[in-house]
Amino acid sequence: MLGNNYIEAKKKGINYYRKMVSKGTYPYLPVLDSILQNGESSSGNSLGLLNIPSEFVIGTKTEGRSNAFAGNFLPIMEEGSEFATKWEQLCQSHIEEGIREPVKAYEYMNRYYIEEGNKRVSVLKYFESPFIQANVIQILPQSNDSIEVELYQELLKFRKVSGILFLEFSQKGRYKELLHLLGKNHDQIWSQEERQEFEATYYLFKKIYEQKIKSSKGTNTTTADALLGFLNIYKYEEVLRFSEKEMKQNLQRTLEDISLMKEESPIQIQSQPEDKSTLLGTFDQIYQSALGISKKIAFIHDKDAKQSGWTNQHEMGRMHAQEVFGKKIQTKAYFYAFDENPEEVITKAIEEGYKIIFTTSARLMPASLKVAINNPSVMILNCSVNISHRYIQTYYGRMYEAKFIAGAIAGSLCEDGKIGYVCKYPIYGSIADINAFALGVQMINPQAKIYLQWASVGSLECAIRTLMEDGIRLISSLDGVALWEKNYRTYGLFWAKNNKLESLAIPVCNWGVYYEKLIQRILDGTIRHEYEESQKALNYYWGMSADVVDILCSDAVTSPVQKLATFLKESIRSGNCNPFMGKFISNTGETYDFPAGKLELKEVVEMNYLAENVIGTIPTYEDLDETIKETVDVVGVQKNEWRLS
Repeated sequence: MLGNNYIEAKKKGINYYRKMVSKGTYPYLPVLDSILQNGESSSGNSLGLLNIPSEFVIGTKTEGRSNAFAGNFLPIMEEGSEFATKWEQLCQSHIEEGIREPVKAYEYMNRYYIEEGNKRVSVLKYFESPFIQANVIQILPQSNDSIEVELYQELLKFRKVSGILFLEFSQKGRYKELLHLLGKNHDQIWSQEERQEFEATYYLFKKIYEQKIKSSKGTNTTTADALLGFLNIYKYEEVLRFSEKEMKQNLQRTLEDISLMKEESPIQIQSQPEDKSTLLGTFDQIYQSALGISKKIAFIHDKDAKQSGWTNQHEMGRMHAQEVFGKKIQTKAYFYAFDENPEEVITKAIEEGYKIIFTTSARLMPASLKVAINNPSVMILNCSVNISHRYIQTYYGRMYEAKFIAGAIAGSLCEDGKIGYVCKYPIYGSIADINAFALGVQMINPQAKIYLQWASVGSLECAIRTLMEDGIRLISSLDGVALWEKNYRTYGLFWAKNNKLESLAIPVCNWGVYYEKLIQRILDGTIRHEYEESQKALNYYWGMSADVVDILCSDAVTSPVQKLATFLKESIRSGNCNPFMGKFISNTGETYDFPAGKLELKEVVEMNYLAENVIGTIPTYEDLDETIKETVDVVGVQKNEWRLS
């Protein structure tokens, strides 16, 4: 007589069968022999004995008894059949001593098809066993350009070093990103202890995540995608120490951010401030004004204004905003955030009543994100671009517009066809700056070459000295100078002429105007409205049309060239000129055809190739100093490749 297990299993199988039929979907197990493409051999390669993930066992090798099971591998044969009796006997064996004999399976595109042991698989799936022991034959797909095959090929490389079979991402590059977040190289073989540690963490996360998404509409990333998003917020070493309760709490807080992992383009880049002020925001502002309430706004810096030209600019911006808004706001600056724990510095500002916080460097993004997640009533904005986090808005200037004009000026003044360019960080946006400058030069002086040096490899002084020793006298150097800095004349576009240095032009971001506009949008409710309206990460990337980017020319630039600069500036402001228009050729020979005649902003930000007239390369990760590495780990244009190459 059959026990209740077969009856219950059959009930679940029939329910699944009927559900599939009602949807017009094939209700039985898929058959591998019917799936293989022409030319794909079913002989395959032996992988030996493996513990394969039960959830990826989906079908049978041959048609055989595939119709004895519903598509979820649970039985649908009648209770009195020989099949049912054997199934129940296997069930009893599993309960009493466990199923020990491995099945024989074929693996194709990370899915497993059973040749011998279908009933064993059915029983194990009924009892929700996470793994099934199997002798596996691997069948490789034919190479093609499909996303599915490319993802599978990435998976095979990951499997080779990790031994992990259960991890599956939905987008390319994520296996590399995971290795990066785990602190591992692409060829570093995992130990058994490392595999077991990761497996335990993954399945705890999976259990909690799948419980959470049942009540969270729209959260349909794979578990691996979700874990990757989680590890972009919490370091792996932290996650390993989480209890189940802590994992639940932190996952609940970050679900909105993790949901972005399903998006191919998770970032919404706003190029121009739009008027979207809300009535509620207006009433709130009037109410606070009547009560004499001022918004408390903190600025968190990683350095001091007297040590860093970058920090000095943001401090000037803070003071401008304070002057503009007067008693409506109260601002305070916190310096040297990395002399302490930056999370504690930001938290201290919140405890002191500052509910709007600007963190002014990309290095502060990880700390900003954690604090934002734990303090949902606080608004934190980070000065960076191309960051895909829902809980943080970012802001940055389109400096490539000013760099394009600087290039045109340099092309006009260049006499020997040699122009130097010094860049500091190989981060999002900086490569576009180099290319825009190069295109500006090329527009005026097609034969000129740009010789590239990196201040992050050595020092600014070393980079400039190298260029000068090569006989280059016209150089575009770093922006962001404070006039009290030593050798301030070697910032912006300058030349060495008649044994002296002379400033020509300097691209600037007017942070005072930027902060004025951002704070106004916070006060009138616009930014909150944009956050609620968008389902993506909001990045503000404003330029000349928003009056936050400019280029200043010295008297050393002749009147005709200044007129050219003014013409280009007005053309960019009006939208009639975009530095990235037409066909673009890189210095390695690749040709890029820009959609609709110009690149989208996201493509501009993520440029990781150099224009054809640039002599130089992007530095390797190993060549960067440690402080620079902290920044490129967050916003580096090749952050996932550097450590994996």
